[in-house]
Amino acid sequence: MKGKVGKLFESRKGQMDELLHRDFINNGIATFPCKISSFYDIVNPLSIQRYETPNPDFTGYLESGAEVLPPDCPIVLNIIEDCLTEEERETIVAVIQEYYAYRLGMVEKEEKRHRKRFFIMIIGLVLSGFLLWFSQGLDDVPRELFFVLFWFMGDTICDYILLTGHDLRRDRRAAGQLASIKVTFSKSFDESDYTKEEVDKLHSEIEQDVKETIRHK
Repeated sequence: MKGKVGKLFESRKGQMDELLHRDFINNGIATFPCKISSFYDIVNPLSIQRYETPNPDFTGYLESGAEVLPPDCPIVLNIIEDCLTEEERETIVAVIQEYYAYRLGMVEKEEKRHRKRFFIMIIGLVLSGFLLWFSQGLDDVPRELFFVLFWFMGDTICDYILLTGHDLRRDRRAAGQLASIKVTFSKSFDESDYTKEEVDKLHSEIEQDVKETIRHK
């Protein structure tokens, strides 16, 4: 009986798409409700004014939900509260946007580092290939060294093209998705669908934000 149940567990199918559209996604937009009772539910209580950072519990909540979303799905964070001043709301929006802008910058740096190494490896592959070609009359020992170099360069390039490059692009898109998050405040959570006008407006705002970041590079 235990073996039969184990086989049933192996054959069970996930329902991620159905659950996402039931719980988060309406008309292509993911809405995360976040009910708070204090400013410090979102802002780290250890941080000081003008140097605020987000509360790790808050970022963990947001990121655990965002990681299962489709990569082309805009995110709206609906903060449900009746305890904040207007200044605190402005601070929260700035803290969230700046935190994920920094996270995106870190991903960009990592991507640039790997891309630089990729081009160096291409040059190394070409050079080691020439060395192998021109060393046909040499002893086996130095040629083996050139073979090792050629194999190492080629392996690194293939890893970047097939694996690392794909992962970096995925991480960059995920970081850009969070860096483009829209924050709203309300007294209660409204589960109504987004209208076409609201969807178009959100897409337009994201497009404008992205163009602004490109313009300031």
